Amino acid sequence: MRRNFCLTILTALVIFMFFDAQPALAYIGPGAGFAFLTSFLMLFASFFMAFVTMLTLPIRILFKSFKHRKAFANTKTNRVVILGLDGLEPTITERLLKEGKLPNLQQLKEQGAYSHLQTSYPALSPVAWSAFATGVNAGGHNIFDFLSRHKQSYLPELSSSKVGSSTRCLSLGQYEIPLGKPIVKFLRRSKSFWTILGQNGIFSHVLRVPITFPPEKFNGAMLSAMCAPDLWGTQGTFSLFTTDDSVDPIKEGGDTSIVSRQGNKVTGFIKGPENSIKKNKEQMKLPFVATIVSDDEAELQLGKQKITLKKNTYTDWVELKFKAGFGIKVQGIARFYLLDTKPHFRLYMTPINIDPETPALPISFPFFYSVYLSKLFGKYATLGLAEDTWSLNEGILNEEAFLEQAYLIHEEREKQFFHALEKTKRGFCAVVVDATDRIQHMFFRTLEDNHPANKGKETEKYKNVIEDMYIRMDGLVGRTMEKIGKDDIFIVMSDHGFKSFRRGINLNVWLKENGYLTLKEGVETTGEFFQGVDWPKTKAYAFGLAGIYLNVKGREKDGTVEKGAEYEQLKAELIEKLSGLTDPGNGDVAITEMYDAQKIYNGPYTNDGPDIISGYNEGYRISWNGATGVVDDVIFDDNTKAWSGDHCIDPKLVPGVIFANRKIEMGKPSLLDIAPTVLDLFGVQKPGYMRGRSIFVGDTNGAANVALPKVVADSKAPHEEVVEVSG
Repeated sequence: MRRNFCLTILTALVIFMFFDAQPALAYIGPGAGFAFLTSFLMLFASFFMAFVTMLTLPIRILFKSFKHRKAFANTKTNRVVILGLDGLEPTITERLLKEGKLPNLQQLKEQGAYSHLQTSYPALSPVAWSAFATGVNAGGHNIFDFLSRHKQSYLPELSSSKVGSSTRCLSLGQYEIPLGKPIVKFLRRSKSFWTILGQNGIFSHVLRVPITFPPEKFNGAMLSAMCAPDLWGTQGTFSLFTTDDSVDPIKEGGDTSIVSRQGNKVTGFIKGPENSIKKNKEQMKLPFVATIVSDDEAELQLGKQKITLKKNTYTDWVELKFKAGFGIKVQGIARFYLLDTKPHFRLYMTPINIDPETPALPISFPFFYSVYLSKLFGKYATLGLAEDTWSLNEGILNEEAFLEQAYLIHEEREKQFFHALEKTKRGFCAVVVDATDRIQHMFFRTLEDNHPANKGKETEKYKNVIEDMYIRMDGLVGRTMEKIGKDDIFIVMSDHGFKSFRRGINLNVWLKENGYLTLKEGVETTGEFFQGVDWPKTKAYAFGLAGIYLNVKGREKDGTVEKGAEYEQLKAELIEKLSGLTDPGNGDVAITEMYDAQKIYNGPYTNDGPDIISGYNEGYRISWNGATGVVDDVIFDDNTKAWSGDHCIDPKLVPGVIFANRKIEMGKPSLLDIAPTVLDLFGVQKPGYMRGRSIFVGDTNGAANVALPKVVADSKAPHEEVVEVSG
């Protein structure tokens, strides 16, 4: 009896420990490798804090109940549900509505409303969803692109989070044990509306909304999305294991490993994360043996695990355990896909996702939420960009394999969403679906017979892939509507639309040829990210997907442009010369308009982003070399990759869509209006720094996304979230 009581208390302590996540036992970050530390003292401290948490839990529950006793007193609805279908394109949506192929969205339109939804500047998912979450543009939330540039080195950094390791270490032979607490900084500024809801007693479920890594602490449950790394610390690196030693190494997004074959036995190893507790920082390795059973089957042995591999078939998620030292193991998950057994053995492995059941860093809030979902539904993808587009770009997976992977991930998302919806009796519930975006990126070429990316690729077989996807998402809308009560608000929306990407523009080459960017003496072509650029002689450079930065004195390390008159004159000059730029290959206008960021953004972080925002015409985008900082002699080139559709063009050309089960009173709804709308529906006053307005309250002017009067965001709103990582 006493033993059972003690076990019960111990179990409770462990559970409560997860409710108040304790200091860092582990971290992983983009490009930063992996560090792991555990000790008896840390374990003791965690149990002590759990014990304190358990003792104080009744008091805290009573306090929260008293504080938020009137949380729903002024609400206009019982529940708000948002289904985000990333990248849903208005022209395709409207065509399929007209053809009667989207009956559920049609019903939602007739029941309430349908409209275009103004997107962000630039029209990139991290920028757009950050505007959705905060109700401010990039000048207020500080996310201008996937990447930001380091002002001293001109090298790229992930824009939404930053990893820092302990500066103090204990040296023990070959090991280097961190003594301080590793941290992950959340770099998106301003408060999300679900945080504000939580402060007013409204609970939220937020599933896979982009730019939620590391997860925020708030009154709710969250599963992180875009920019959550893989176990290597990258944004997604797949692996190809092959016995063909003549194969060219994968150029982008993947890693090639040459393995050995003796008879029917193939031996190799899986690369794990960097072992940061070792001084040499070597990658951890997991040996494997694959036994070829037949032309279409093999058996993979990983330690004590035996996994059946069938040709052109995905395995379930497989646990991968890497030994770091001192009995410490780091665990991830991956799927395998057998490509060939002859003449060469070829095996594909997805990027190694953080295991949601034993997460090496927090990918959810509360920390145990990812564990809970894993116990409930099984292992699932946790990588921010989980659908492996690069494997299709590089020709490792074919279209069929990519589609299967995308929908396997989508099915996981649906289960999690409907569970969250069921558990949200009152409050806010949101999910963002990524398959809509990824499938359009990879199959937009099939809508155009003359798309350059169709050369040498199967087209006819996949002509209906995008339409079928829209119809499938309409089914998801219908199943969601069945669970929406008469007093609930239901919104279906996309963050931007989609257009064809046929031709690329390398703005850095244009800047070089027009005297604004200079290469070092003897350099004709730079490496990636400006290797070979002569910065003290450079006035402007294009970085990432968003636009152009001026090389400003006192801001960039080797700045050459004086603030004030010279800065304004140069910016105006570039805008005039590039707006309306034509493609000499066909005479088409390639850039509709270049935008002055100072006239677009409002907020204290405006100067951290590009000085000029690129507004490409339909069919154009920054080229692949241009996006990675390669400066050669090619300004315009054909896009021949499977990634054949995009949205980082003039935002006026790629609005999103919004459907609602209530009439939308606003004339031109914007992404900036969603946060104020949800707050208003729950009777919570929007903060003064939010730029939008409720779409359900009459306002013929709407909430303009551009040319807003200058204001400085509320000093209490922008913030830097520092997340202490729990192990």
